Amino acid sequence: MADTQADWKLKTPAPEAELNVAQQRGIAERLEVSPLLVHLMSLRGLASESDMDKFLSPGLRYLHPLDKWPGIEAGAALICAAVKENRRIAVWGDYDVDGITATTLVKDFMARRGVEISHYIPDRLDFGYGLHVDGIRELAAQGVGLLLTVDCGIANIDEIREAKTLGMHVIVTDHHLPGQDLPEAEVIINPKLEGWPTPNLAGVGVAFLLMGAVNRLLPGAAVDIRDFLDLVALGTVADVVPLDEQNRILVKNGLLLIKEGRRPGIQALKEISGLGPDDNVGTGSIGFALAPRINAAGRIGDPDLAVRMLLATDPEEARQLATKLDKLNAKRKLEEQRILEEAITQAESQLHLPGLVLHSEHWHSGIIGIVASRIVERFHRPCLILTKENGIFKGSGRSTPSFDLYQALLSCKQCLYKFGGHRQAAGLKLEPFQLANLKNLFAWAVEEQLGANPAPPVLELDAELPFALITATLLKELELLQPYGQGNPRPIFLSPPLSILKHRFFSQKKHLELHLSDSSDGTNMRAVAWRQGERWQDASFTGKQIKIAYTPRLSKFNGLQQIELAVQDILSLE
Repeated sequence: MADTQADWKLKTPAPEAELNVAQQRGIAERLEVSPLLVHLMSLRGLASESDMDKFLSPGLRYLHPLDKWPGIEAGAALICAAVKENRRIAVWGDYDVDGITATTLVKDFMARRGVEISHYIPDRLDFGYGLHVDGIRELAAQGVGLLLTVDCGIANIDEIREAKTLGMHVIVTDHHLPGQDLPEAEVIINPKLEGWPTPNLAGVGVAFLLMGAVNRLLPGAAVDIRDFLDLVALGTVADVVPLDEQNRILVKNGLLLIKEGRRPGIQALKEISGLGPDDNVGTGSIGFALAPRINAAGRIGDPDLAVRMLLATDPEEARQLATKLDKLNAKRKLEEQRILEEAITQAESQLHLPGLVLHSEHWHSGIIGIVASRIVERFHRPCLILTKENGIFKGSGRSTPSFDLYQALLSCKQCLYKFGGHRQAAGLKLEPFQLANLKNLFAWAVEEQLGANPAPPVLELDAELPFALITATLLKELELLQPYGQGNPRPIFLSPPLSILKHRFFSQKKHLELHLSDSSDGTNMRAVAWRQGERWQDASFTGKQIKIAYTPRLSKFNGLQQIELAVQDILSLE
């Protein structure tokens, strides 16, 4: 059997959140949930009954008031002044899901308030991330007097200076880490700056708050700002920001709107993704079904396709655009698989290094970020993947949970032309002659943070859970913990000893299906180890006893909805 790559560890609550059995039962009775759910919440740092109640029912009333978010009211005042003065407004967004949903939100909100604005999302292949001077000049030629950035702009000092020279007022809304110098915009709104109640909002979350303030200031009848929470949930989940209290409120309420499918574009996207009208939509549905199709527009197509779909009011138009996005996503998956296979081959030759730097001149720049995530998932090392565009190496990086990728790139900045991003994900550019320097500096930066012999990855388990306790009632209760994400991971349980009744590999041996029996009471369950076929293909399963780390969920199998166990890891007991 294949070696387990991770050390398994049962989580324990922080001291301030630790509850005895009687306390768990008391809280469970009053909240009308199971003691297991109370235990799972205590593992997430919730220490009191009131905190747990708020976690399970995160109403919008718990959002911080708008005057607690620095820059929001000043930005709203500038937008309202531009409307009063008939200055033309343009919103400049990024080409990922966060940027596309933020752009759509601003355009849709302003249109509902009777103000038509233009938008600009750069072509990824021609211009890359952020603002560029050609686009700024194009907007100036169109008479734009106020430029609003969403999910970008904090690093575009020269470009914003050009916009000012051309007579524009500029509002920067962004959530990426700022550099030492800030752009000379009239207003800068960024949760990473000092004074914000949370540093973790996505770009679309910042745009939502800004439009909420505009809604109050613009003359005329206000619209229901809650109608835009579906876009906030899409962009926030897709950008994998921590789901702290404020993001949880936004996403939890937005998921309800996505399930309803009020927006024709989202309803069409659900249909083309195979989600039924009664299916629950959680963060998994966004991450694996909805977001990739929106992302495909910006990665290998035209991001305006996604904006048009999300803005569509006619269901048939929305379906046609969703179909185009679905085809783009299918093309993206084929290209991703080709790049991944080549990247794996390169990575296997670098396993003596603590961090991986992989490159090829013909890899698609819109797909290498996804591939970097797959490489990190497989090899448990921070990874940079580079391709060449216009004579320059352009790359995407992804990190392991314990490694700060942005800080590592700061250590490598002497050989980089440009870089930016977060702790877990980043982008970079460099001249080809600096490639060897980058490999050396990145290896040093990884070793500085993780040591010469990094500890094996740790798989944290929430609780032991025998098969007999896995019921439809339990699965419905676990859904109360949604939305899952950073800071609130989907629970992973430890099984008792299991006997393998039968197994098979499927989908060209990409996945492993197991039929398992709980040795303690004979309860049988079907389990699937997704994308782990290659890992276990040489294992001898016949007659073996194992334990699994798993997550129970409802799935459709052979046309019927039934309980399935999603296997995270397998441990041989022999």
